[in-house]
Amino acid sequence: MIRSLIASLSLGIAALAYPATAGEEEVVLGLSQDRVAITATFDGSEILIFGAVKRETPIPDGDPLQVIVAVSGPSSPVTVRRKEKKFGIWVNTDSVLVDSAPSFYAIATSAPFAQVISDTEDLRYSVSIERAIRSVGAAMHIRGAQDFAEAVVRIRENRDLYSLRENTVAVDQQTLFRTAIDMPADLTEGEYKARILLTRSGEVVSHFETDIDVRKVGLERFLFALSREQPFVYGLMSLAIAIAAGWGASAAFRLLRNS
Repeated sequence: MIRSLIASLSLGIAALAYPATAGEEEVVLGLSQDRVAITATFDGSEILIFGAVKRETPIPDGDPLQVIVAVSGPSSPVTVRRKEKKFGIWVNTDSVLVDSAPSFYAIATSAPFAQVISDTEDLRYSVSIERAIRSVGAAMHIRGAQDFAEAVVRIRENRDLYSLRENTVAVDQQTLFRTAIDMPADLTEGEYKARILLTRSGEVVSHFETDIDVRKVGLERFLFALSREQPFVYGLMSLAIAIAAGWGASAAFRLLRNS
C-alpha cells in the first residue's frame, strides 16, 4: 500500500512544551501539520514524530530515559454481543455496552512496555490498550463480563486499529527521540490525540499532548455532510444518480447492439 506522508511532528526549541512534573525534564515538540485529509484515494498514512527533551540540569543518574508515544482516535460507546449456538443456530445472547473505546489506538515505546511504565502510572495515565477502554460494568447475570471489553480489543487488533509497538521509539543520548505511527485507510473522522510521555524507572516525569484533525475533504466531505444533515435530499440524489446510471448503461448497450 502506498503510504502518504500526512502529518509530521518536528523538533523545535521554540515549540510549545508541556512543563515536566518535577521541573527538570520536559518534552519539546513542534507540530508542522495538524490535519489529515481523507479523500477517495486515501489508503492510509504515516505520522512521523520527532522530539527532544529540554533540561535545566544535567541528565539524572540512574535508569535511562524511556519514551512512550500514544495516538488515539475519537472514543465512543460500543455494544458487544455474545453469540451462542442453540438448536444448531447461532443466536445473540448476552450484550454489554462498553462505555468508551477509541476508534484507533497505537502505542510505540522505546523498550518493552512493562519496563517503560509501572502499573500504577499506567492506571493513572490510561496508557495501555486495556486501560484506554472504559467499561464501568455489566449486569450481574452476565457471566464473563470482562470478555466483552477484551473482544473489542481483539477485533480491532485484527483490523490494525489497535497496536502495541515495543522498541520502536529510537532515543539518542537521552535527549532526541523519533518514531513513526502507521494509520489504516478506514480512519474515523474527528480529533485524534497524540501523547508523548517521558518515564524513568517506570515513573512519568513529563508528558505532552496535541491534537491531529482527521476530516474528509472535497466531494467526500460534501456527500458525508449531506447524508447526515439532509438525508432526504441525499436519498433523492442517490436515487437520481442510480436511475441516470442505469439509463446510461442501457443506452450504451443498445448502441453497441445496433452497431
